[in-house]
Amino acid sequence: MRSLKLDAPKSLSQRVMLRLRQAIIDGEFALGAAISEEMVANSFGVSRTPVREAMGQLQAQGLVVIRPQVGSFVFTPSAEDITALCTFRIALEPKAAELAFHHDRDGAIATMSEAIAAMEPAVEARDNIAYGRADAAFHEGLFAHCGNHYLAESYQLVSGRVAALRTNLTSPIDVRTRSSFDEHRKLLDLFARGEFAAFEAAMTTHITNSGVVYAKALRVETPAAN
Repeated sequence: MRSLKLDAPKSLSQRVMLRLRQAIIDGEFALGAAISEEMVANSFGVSRTPVREAMGQLQAQGLVVIRPQVGSFVFTPSAEDITALCTFRIALEPKAAELAFHHDRDGAIATMSEAIAAMEPAVEARDNIAYGRADAAFHEGLFAHCGNHYLAESYQLVSGRVAALRTNLTSPIDVRTRSSFDEHRKLLDLFARGEFAAFEAAMTTHITNSGVVYAKALRVETPAAN
């Protein structure tokens, strides 16, 4: 795992939380992996108190499961979790797109275009972390420009889990083919033209396909983890 370095002047527990959050999203901690408070504290050069507080924040975000007297672990979704997560996204993302189009069309297009521009070299380099980050930026851009903070905050409830699943499960596949990249280009084109019925259909297919990949990957990985 890369060195756990801290930057911005936030509270200590917040800084620890943000670095651990990114480590989980980037796959430095695998799904289901144990996270030792002592190891994290030693790596950061802090006491275990801010680490424990950070773990609590990550548990609230659904990224960490804390088992009393056992330890802290990166989340591992069940088949039911994946179905619920995809249903949630299908309900929110098309609406966020429609609102973003009317609230800040140019800003949303710029954000999504920048994300797609970052995807192409990631595909060429087969860099699943870079691709996952660009993919996350594309979808989060819809909420960043939708003008409805309640909708944006709702997506934030699951954004970390979605990003972690992308990096760990779908991005390694996405960087070997151009299908996901082409789907995002199609979504941007439909958004730019304001074709929301077609956009919703394409987004529904895109998210549903991701869910299928998540479920298959987890079925393959689970026996190896036992």
